[in-house]
Amino acid sequence: MKILLINHYAGSVHYGMEYRPYYLAREWVEQGAKVHIFAGSYSHLRRTNIEMDGGFKNEKIDGINYTWLKTPRYQGNGLGRAFSMFCFVQKLYGHGRSIASEIDPDVVIASSTYPLDIFPARHIARSHGARLVFEVHDLWPLSPMELGNMSRRHPFIMAMQFAEDYACRHADRIVSILPQADLHLRTRGMRQNKFYYVPNGIKTDLWNENEISGAGEHHRFLDNLKKNNIFLVGYAGGHGVSNALSDFVKAAGLLKQKNIAFVLIGAGPEKKELIRLAQRQRSDNVFFLEPVEKKTIAGLLSRFDALYIGWQRQPLYRFGISPNKLFDYMMAAKPVIHAIEAANDHVAESGCGISCEPENPRAIADAVLKLRAVPEEERKTMGLRGREYVLRNHDYRILAQKFLDAVQ
Repeated sequence: MKILLINHYAGSVHYGMEYRPYYLAREWVEQGAKVHIFAGSYSHLRRTNIEMDGGFKNEKIDGINYTWLKTPRYQGNGLGRAFSMFCFVQKLYGHGRSIASEIDPDVVIASSTYPLDIFPARHIARSHGARLVFEVHDLWPLSPMELGNMSRRHPFIMAMQFAEDYACRHADRIVSILPQADLHLRTRGMRQNKFYYVPNGIKTDLWNENEISGAGEHHRFLDNLKKNNIFLVGYAGGHGVSNALSDFVKAAGLLKQKNIAFVLIGAGPEKKELIRLAQRQRSDNVFFLEPVEKKTIAGLLSRFDALYIGWQRQPLYRFGISPNKLFDYMMAAKPVIHAIEAANDHVAESGCGISCEPENPRAIADAVLKLRAVPEEERKTMGLRGREYVLRNHDYRILAQKFLDAVQ
């Protein structure tokens, strides 16, 4: 099978996020498929972006053929990012079509976060008699409307809505990481028999690694806290508004002098304000550590007694969530505190921790105290339930086959 996957923000373990296209493609290649990914040269998600000399650049990474289409740099979610989207789609009509002729795909997957790539994807699919798959990560334009308060009459929103409706009508299959995305997509013209749920996952064999190099200072810091019999609650990941970390820091302020440390590893636009919040409430039990490479995260998470992930209270989550960070936590076999209100809750489903109300520091603090009161052996059992849940349901080897089964 020859698969062409279009994802503006696709990355790899070498460049950084986003990882899902890379991990799925790796599995498909191992199963004998030929996979080609079209991606933009610049993405706000990547650790390292691609240096370009011309309009496109071909590269082979771990058996996957990549074509990087030159797209402009941008900052934030304003006009610059929108311009980059339209540039990527325009390049797909130009360079993409000619390169696709050499590939002659059997399956074309339109997988960018925004739905505009469905138009060139359908053109390529029809030209080669290929199946057309529309993959939904976030629901656009619903996400910018509900999270960014954009009007449905805004020209950008109207363009996105036209694209989503077009995809719902013309795609042969629609795959989503959100378990109840079909509730929305059916209102946009999708037939129910087109829909398949394939969540995010994890490359489980990476968790056999426990690399300390590059994070030795973090390990020593955490080990020193443990020597003082301190209960460690950790967070590792981006420091953005959607991560609801202000509630985590405020919960720490409610638990001063309780021999509990709240440790945040990572970076992001909200980090400075979170540090100021901790200073204002005089929380000497909150510690901020620098981000680390992904290959070291398994060893770091193993040092904690519990791990935290939180969400804002958003109506958009009525369609479900599929957070990569949570699967990392569960693979670390540590109990999880999950501040969530959504259509699904992996922590509650697996029994690997405590779920509590979002945007409620008191509820988070109470969850921390409850977990600390649980005997260590019982906490280990909780953590192992989470790990077993991920191995059964979110191993990319399983998900890649599930995706192919949907397409075929």
